[in-house]
Amino acid sequence: MPIQKTDIEILYPELSYIITGLCFRVQDKLGRFAKEKQFSDMLEVELKGTNIPFVREFTVEGTSNRVDFIIDSKILIEVKAKPFVSKEEYYQTKRYLDILDLRLGLLINFQSKYIKPQRIIRSTNTFVSSS
Repeated sequence: MPIQKTDIEILYPELSYIITGLCFRVQDKLGRFAKEKQFSDMLEVELKGTNIPFVREFTVEGTSNRVDFIIDSKILIEVKAKPFVSKEEYYQTKRYLDILDLRLGLLINFQSKYIKPQRIIRSTNTFVSSS
């Protein structure tokens, strides 16, 4: 079956690709069983080697919650080091996207055998009621 072209917009494909490559490098250096802070520290080192602006441990306004990284004021990154990521982490990332008015979050579990960033997208669709 041939692949069909769709009108789906991929958010920040180049930046996402770079971030994913950096995450592969981090896991390659630390292995799968380091602590979340160690993965975040190493990801920060890797990000500093690029020209990509980022903020680490950004405090979400009105809460005591912190986002692990905000990359180029576009992509939120949540770093995890767990046997598996649950719906709770997904919904947490989704809430952060809503509060911070960002469109794309990457939930990255470094304990997975293969890194597969979960792309979490905040919908910008607004529904208008017509009377």
